[in-house]
Amino acid sequence: MSKHTQQPQSAFDTALLQGALLESLKKLDPRQLWRNPVMLCVEIASLITLVTFVLSLSGANKEPAWFTGAVSAWLWLTVIFSTFAEALAEGRGKARAASLRSSRTNVTAKLLAKPDFNSAFTTVGASQLRKGDCILVAAGEMIAGDGDVLAGAALVNESAVTGESAPVIRESGGDRSAVTGGTSVIANSIIVRITANPGETFLDRMIGLIEGAKRRKTPNEVALEVLLIALTVVFLLVCANIAPLSSYSVKAAGQGTPVSLTILTALFVCLAPTTIAALLPAIGIAGMDRLFQKNVIALSGRAIEAAGDVNVLLLDKTGTITHGNREATAFVPVGGHSEQELAEAALMASLADETPEGRSVVLLAKQNNGLVRETPKDAEVVEFSADTRLSGINLAGHQYRKGASDSTIAFVKGLGATSIPPELADLVDRIARAGATPLVVSRDNEIMGVINLKDIVKAGIQERFLQLRSMGIKTVMITGDNPLTAAAIAAEAQVDDFLAQAKPEEKLRLIKEYQEQGYMVAMTGDGTNDAPALAQADVAVAMNTGTQPAREAANIIDLDSNPTKLLDIVEVGKQILMTRGNLTTFSISNDIAKYFAIIPAALLSIYPQLGVLNLMGLASPYSAILSAVIFNAIIIPMLVPLALKGTKFRAMPAEKLLIHNLLIYGLGGIIAPFAGIKAIDMLIAVFV
Repeated sequence: MSKHTQQPQSAFDTALLQGALLESLKKLDPRQLWRNPVMLCVEIASLITLVTFVLSLSGANKEPAWFTGAVSAWLWLTVIFSTFAEALAEGRGKARAASLRSSRTNVTAKLLAKPDFNSAFTTVGASQLRKGDCILVAAGEMIAGDGDVLAGAALVNESAVTGESAPVIRESGGDRSAVTGGTSVIANSIIVRITANPGETFLDRMIGLIEGAKRRKTPNEVALEVLLIALTVVFLLVCANIAPLSSYSVKAAGQGTPVSLTILTALFVCLAPTTIAALLPAIGIAGMDRLFQKNVIALSGRAIEAAGDVNVLLLDKTGTITHGNREATAFVPVGGHSEQELAEAALMASLADETPEGRSVVLLAKQNNGLVRETPKDAEVVEFSADTRLSGINLAGHQYRKGASDSTIAFVKGLGATSIPPELADLVDRIARAGATPLVVSRDNEIMGVINLKDIVKAGIQERFLQLRSMGIKTVMITGDNPLTAAAIAAEAQVDDFLAQAKPEEKLRLIKEYQEQGYMVAMTGDGTNDAPALAQADVAVAMNTGTQPAREAANIIDLDSNPTKLLDIVEVGKQILMTRGNLTTFSISNDIAKYFAIIPAALLSIYPQLGVLNLMGLASPYSAILSAVIFNAIIIPMLVPLALKGTKFRAMPAEKLLIHNLLIYGLGGIIAPFAGIKAIDMLIAVFV
């Protein structure tokens, strides 16, 4: 079995850079730029300085043309760097979407008159299919749209969507009935009921979300944008008031010249939060892209943002905390029965059980007891259900069952059993306390013994839970096991809490209880019975192999169908929030150095005493202002790789993380501009 992962495309790929540069120029259109109000103000400022440059060339403006021209050029570059950052992030997503789109061809479908393999059909294009239509898909044909398997079972190649080259089984009923448009049938035939209209399929939504065309701003983004706009308005009012103030000061002091329009415009752009405003769209788009690299599709930016705020994780035991395939390791008889008798009954109860656990019972009976049987054609199969918690067969007047202790005891009593082996309770208790799962086996109204099912906790899972606990995230294990087994595994895995013998309604109740206490809850699911809980959870991760109701209720889809991915999703969500917060801190801290560069330079001719504020020893007022403008522009592309990659995720308490980030991005945001502006000033002094 092989699998290709979504490799991250380099941000410095030549074709990607060329496409992003062209797209960034298109984004200069005010009709597109209005979505980023701060950068729209910078574009207006660039136009103003362009006018002052033209006036300088004509002699109508007393400022040197090289100064006004350089300021105008670097303000335009500030806007272009902003649009380039967004275009580069979108370009990476569009490249991935193009690979998905290439997997879609003009598929035809066999539209059935009725859902029957022998029904007449007409051949139609995939675009003509509508929700509720039934189609026949044979071996070698592509599935024309999203749907559920109504009849049949088939091997399906889903590599176009998941990257997994090994085919998977899709069959009617159960939790493996959902199929995705664009995948192909390798063997057998199935009847599929279409569940999505053209343009609304899972692949269509993936392409739209990856491209960023339908990406809506998240609540945190909107709140941050409101803050940035408020800061921009404040600085605009400050700069607007400096003009009349400087004119009055010239008259009062009897010296100097009023602050020019070019300098006021430069001051406004340098003080406005341009850095974070320029990178904010790229951070959100890149976050969804990082999830896609992990084969996870977030159906909304809100879902990723919520993942960053999650403080309770509901984790299924099987497949997430343990390896999932429990193995039968021993037959332990009770009530005077022999191990051979128990093995025979256990084998009969497991003949029709296609689960890994059921197959392991058959294998153990063969290896240890030499028993080999085939499922008789006249056997009545009793499927396992969450309500009965039993499975087995009825054959030749006998009823063979295996299942949970209390369910099996209730079953044999219902058949007239008057006594239960006294040692059964202690045996079940001992196996459960050891972290294994006891399955009680019965034949008719007799308890034969117990199967010991071993459940293996995944290596390294304890360390991950310890990291989550240090971040203030509570982990809750959800399992259908009895309370003793659940407690043993919970202790070994070091989760904070567990819910044993969980039924769908109990999952939903637990989520509501946590939410009423103010927690943000995340969970995974794949079955139809998980849909209500998934719809209630703040972050709902559905497995791609799950049913259509589960996928529709979720806001994140895991293409690999790996429940452990929930931990990765939470980490990516927190990384996005950290990146946004860190770059906002850095952007605002930058302003301190710019105060010391531009304000003394702008007012030095009126108040020579302000020269003491020239801490960086900048060569001249024009050089000081231009250096600040250049630094304000070039810091944007320098931070683009960080915005796309995200700041490093650190599993530590919020208080320590805040102090750590303030030291790096707060203190760093103060120091870096002093060094940068001074270096640029020295370079300008060489040429001017």
